[in-house]
Amino acid sequence: MAFVLIGILSLLLILLVVITYRLHSYAQKEANDAIVEKTNLIQGWVYATLVFLILGIIACIYWKVKGTPYEGHLIEWLNIIVRVMHITFGIAWIGASFYFVFLENALNRTEGIRDELAGNLWAVHGGGFYYLEKYKVAPKTIPKHLHWFKYEAYFTWVSGFALLFIIYYFNASALLIDPAVLQLSEAAAIAIGVGSFIVAWIIYDLLCKSPLSKKPYLFSIVGVLLLIGFAWFYAQVFSGRAAFIHFGAMLGSLMAGNVFFVIIPAQKAMVNAAKNGELPDVQKGKNALFRSISNNYFTLPVLFVMVSNHFPGTFGNKYQWLVLAIISLATAGIKHWLNLREQGKLSVWILPVSVLLLLSVAYATAPKISNKKCDEISFATVQAIVQQRCVSCHSSKPTDAVYTTAPNGVKYDTPQEIVAKKDLILQRVVLTKTMPQNNKTNMTPEERELIRCWIENGAKIQ
Repeated sequence: MAFVLIGILSLLLILLVVITYRLHSYAQKEANDAIVEKTNLIQGWVYATLVFLILGIIACIYWKVKGTPYEGHLIEWLNIIVRVMHITFGIAWIGASFYFVFLENALNRTEGIRDELAGNLWAVHGGGFYYLEKYKVAPKTIPKHLHWFKYEAYFTWVSGFALLFIIYYFNASALLIDPAVLQLSEAAAIAIGVGSFIVAWIIYDLLCKSPLSKKPYLFSIVGVLLLIGFAWFYAQVFSGRAAFIHFGAMLGSLMAGNVFFVIIPAQKAMVNAAKNGELPDVQKGKNALFRSISNNYFTLPVLFVMVSNHFPGTFGNKYQWLVLAIISLATAGIKHWLNLREQGKLSVWILPVSVLLLLSVAYATAPKISNKKCDEISFATVQAIVQQRCVSCHSSKPTDAVYTTAPNGVKYDTPQEIVAKKDLILQRVVLTKTMPQNNKTNMTPEERELIRCWIENGAKIQ
């Protein structure tokens, strides 16, 4: 059955690729603007269908190999490919966001500006000079080839959502659910994760449409409190690592929602009004700019969350939600300082306060070193613990159902490999207690203490 589905989906995929090529060629040759616009719209939906077809094929393949030795191998390669796609699309999207906010902030709005312009900017890059103009409303004639910045956002979100499934939802019991935090079924945990994104969008969208949006400071305070609430909620439901990534995915979903539901529709309305010789709805433009600026402030917190998953010092403590909230606030503060700087404004306190918040988190999350005196612990004792609790994953031949290769290439097959990684073991196993992952092999506090004593006494093999 799985092979039949894969075959059907593959044929549809090939058909859609051909259709996309034909539509692209037709749009390039066609002189009628209305037909070109409709062709581009159809092409956009074809792109979306292509993505979901590919995801469907992957799901069928996973269904076929689930429970076999190929499952871990498939997950690993999906992780690599989709992660690279997500990073690439994300760079394009965030880069465009940074650039256009910079452009808006840096426009010359006073010297030699024609009446129909809101501002202009001279720039030099890559061996050439560039001159950009922003219109107050629209040019008299809309150009045939008008570039839209939207697919970067859409594909970043789709690839990110796919990555969430590949890493966390396909292996929910291993990475998403921590029984020490909350006992959940896999289906319930996934439903909570996906449902939280929908709830977050509804609340955020209503907030943006409320009178609070006209009061920036009050809006910011309420928004920060809501984000702190979501950070706390995720920490009460998921493992530390999953809580962080869901917070980032929630912010990313708000950003993509802003593009799909507000920014692009406003731009389409503006273009259509200009083509019909009508005045565009000014309020739609203001709403789109407001959402675009919101996205700009979300970018650094989202980037922090993406990187933090590799550093358990951030999520491996009991106040992880507070750490997440403070660092998100600090990074958004740094972005605000950069925005003000691009406008030619100086702020004495925003950057120092943001940096101080980051330093305070680094200090507060520093490991608490035990002052207990240690007896001499034999290497044989430590090796037995490592063999029982760690080698199922960290080996040249893992026996774990999820990891078919050693995570991050870390192996503990020989005494020399264990000693060489003693600092990493101290950080992950003893101080942050983030390994084993969600303590899936049930390492005891006493075993962690034995490892600590062995390392503090010189990590000797003999």
